Amino acid sequence: MSIALIVGVGDGLSASLARQLAARGHHLVLAARETDKLADLEAETGATTATCDAADPAAVSRLFEQVDGIDDDLAVAIYNPSARVRGPLVDLDPAEVRRALDVTAYGAFLVAQAAARRMLAQGHGTILFTGASAGVKGFARSAPFAMGKFALRGLAQSMARELHPQNVHVGHVVIDGAIRNPGRSEPADKPDSMLDPDAIAKTYLALIDQHRSAWSWEIELRPFVERF
Repeated sequence: MSIALIVGVGDGLSASLARQLAARGHHLVLAARETDKLADLEAETGATTATCDAADPAAVSRLFEQVDGIDDDLAVAIYNPSARVRGPLVDLDPAEVRRALDVTAYGAFLVAQAAARRMLAQGHGTILFTGASAGVKGFARSAPFAMGKFALRGLAQSMARELHPQNVHVGHVVIDGAIRNPGRSEPADKPDSMLDPDAIAKTYLALIDQHRSAWSWEIELRPFVERF
């Protein structure tokens, strides 16, 4: 039963990923800054939970020590966290911007580096990043989010070019639109105008399943009504 690690777990996309990966028989490790909220998902999936601030190198090291304590290969690592700071450029707090970049991009590097070390040693694995349309186009009054997501996309592309020839699959999923979750859904007269987290998760699993003769490094997902 190989290990699937999800970093940045809540009640939306990451919960859908957890359920679908558990259904495949993976030993789940679910990491979040606050794990109390994961109790129901932990019970449902049989997951191991871990407290982790992904932007803290020491915390990421402890997380992977916990992963190493499970007697199996790390087959999948998924990085979800991001942080937004909105407002006019001239009014942004530099400390808040730095923290946003740490969560969205630096944390992704730390987790991906640790996962890659293990996957290279075992000879296989898949690392997936949850991106956003802000990683391919910057929006007004949202510079920090664009900075972090552009960096995330660059990390994924560089890793794919380096690691694909070494049999480690790296993928970046551009989420272009709002994701439905228990606290947010589309209007009744606009069905499917938000992304269904279960449908997104199925695409992640399709990436994991890709044959290495035809790997994707990036895929874009958006509702049928979204303009692009």
